Amino acid sequence: MSILVTRPHPDNEATAENLRARGHAVLLAPMLKFEPVAFHDESEADYGAIIVTSANAIRAVAPQLQDQDLGLKNLGLFELPLFAVGEHTAAAARDAGFAEVIVAGGDAAALRDKVMQSARDKLLKKKSTLLYLAGADLSRDLGAELGAEGFSVVTQTTYRMTPVKILPRDVCDGFAAHGIEAVLHYSRRSARAFLDAARDEGVEISALAIPQCCLSETVASVLRDAGASQVLGAATPDENALFDTLERALRTRLA
Repeated sequence: MSILVTRPHPDNEATAENLRARGHAVLLAPMLKFEPVAFHDESEADYGAIIVTSANAIRAVAPQLQDQDLGLKNLGLFELPLFAVGEHTAAAARDAGFAEVIVAGGDAAALRDKVMQSARDKLLKKKSTLLYLAGADLSRDLGAELGAEGFSVVTQTTYRMTPVKILPRDVCDGFAAHGIEAVLHYSRRSARAFLDAARDEGVEISALAIPQCCLSETVASVLRDAGASQVLGAATPDENALFDTLERALRTRLA
């Protein structure tokens, strides 16, 4: 029996490695595809800090900032404080060369609160201009929320995640043979893409009959609305909590 991971590449590889270390067989079906967007900063703003809600934003922008031929290296962005949504994104920022990385609690609301707390603690000027390195599809308007608190936010789209419309053949065969015992979901958009692909491949009934383990309750709501009968949301929006949710789901099935 296998665990199906719908997380996009390349993060799905680390997830698969961790699951195998826990004794699970793994199938991969990345439901979103990463596409970087060219970085053009024409605002001429004097930024006080950077905010990032996904490691994909770092993956997209870091090579461009490091490329001498693009003329972006002298922007000084690597020296600015960078507020990362969680530890995974923070690690990507450190690896890319950002000097000062502040880690929030794992979601956009926690990131907003961390920025506001830093202003209250005078670690960040209250009226600072923030550079938001964002994806093309935003689950919430973080720029507007921080703008309401007195910050000026310049949002730069650095990447997009395109839905994958088909499931791999081995995954379809796994559902047909009842060889998949749970599915891991990491975002609302990837969950919707999974549902669409499962429907198109004719495996929706078997796909939704097994535990759907989700990174948050927000993600879980997509699966519940689709009719899945066993949907569990992680206690906190991080992968260790998601793995705990998976183990709980599997124990329940065996009970």
